[in-house]
Amino acid sequence: MKIVDVSVTLFTWRDIPAVQYSDRNPIAAPTSELGLVKLVTDEGIEGHAFLGSAIRGARLDVVALMRHLKPVVMGRDPLERERLWIDLHKLYRAVTPRTIGAIDVALWDIAGKAAGLPIHRLLGGYRRKMPAYASSATLVGTAAYAEEAVALKRAGYTAYKLHPPKALDPCIAACRAVRDAVGPEMRLMIDPAGAFEFPDALRLGRIIEELGFHWYEDPLAEDDIYNYVKLRAKLDIPIMATEYSPGGFHAYAPWLMAQATDYLRGDVAVKGGLTGLIKGAHLADAFRMNYEIHHGGNSLNNIAQLHVAMAIRNCEYFEILLPAAAQKYAVVDDIEVDAQGNVHAIDKPGLGVEIDFDLIRRETLEVLR
Repeated sequence: MKIVDVSVTLFTWRDIPAVQYSDRNPIAAPTSELGLVKLVTDEGIEGHAFLGSAIRGARLDVVALMRHLKPVVMGRDPLERERLWIDLHKLYRAVTPRTIGAIDVALWDIAGKAAGLPIHRLLGGYRRKMPAYASSATLVGTAAYAEEAVALKRAGYTAYKLHPPKALDPCIAACRAVRDAVGPEMRLMIDPAGAFEFPDALRLGRIIEELGFHWYEDPLAEDDIYNYVKLRAKLDIPIMATEYSPGGFHAYAPWLMAQATDYLRGDVAVKGGLTGLIKGAHLADAFRMNYEIHHGGNSLNNIAQLHVAMAIRNCEYFEILLPAAAQKYAVVDDIEVDAQGNVHAIDKPGLGVEIDFDLIRRETLEVLR
């Protein structure tokens, strides 16, 4: 089997709410652009992936994908994913991990379809369902976090993560309000998205320890290994870093060597696809560490990551980033959380979901070949 065509269809993502998850990121505009990446084989099997997100349109990456990565995969066997992943990474200076990730997800989609199996079964399979946590946007006012957490608890969620205000005192107030509102039984996490320097990160960490938070994610800048080591030494709550650590999958090594984090973190967009994600999960498992999977920024990324989460043992929760309108688009049968707060394995071959090709045709801006 050989790859005989690679194309990207750019299409409009409409009706995105004006959300923000950190003051280091832009506020989402009402529209963005996604790219439907399609790999076609000489046996007629197609692999698909989405490129882009609500806050980072695909146009920023699509030219590099077509110019640099398409020639690497054309005429190659799509089942040689490891060799292709290595060859794609040789162009790391010219492309982003997001482009490599999109090609890699499409390759895994082909593999599952060729085998007649969902991707999580190809990976060996570990479970059929797992708990999800709801992950907030950055909200306005302390009460908004408490109200959202209560509503989600009533809907069946057992865990909630704050993307808090970036000033320390409002952040602390939001943490206290949420814990008071949901009681002791709901798991709480926090992700300040690298907002703090060491002194404030330590102060917040001691308070959320008292409040019984489950993990402390990205309190410091993503390259501040020195202060992560200090922070971890002074706190008991598990620290989770490496989501955006510069260098993709290969950036994990210094964090492990310095013992700077308790959990590793990744997603297909920032770690170079499902192959990078799986490597990261197995690396973490060798150190008996959790590998908590970050949201993927679009529907097909999240679906790909659900397959990995179902296939490994060392991921405790599946992230559902809110609001849904900023994360879900152009898939008919997207991921849903049940009344007990769980997500479930997908059983159709490959990615195993129905892409809304009619919507994509209506919203097509350009097709690159």
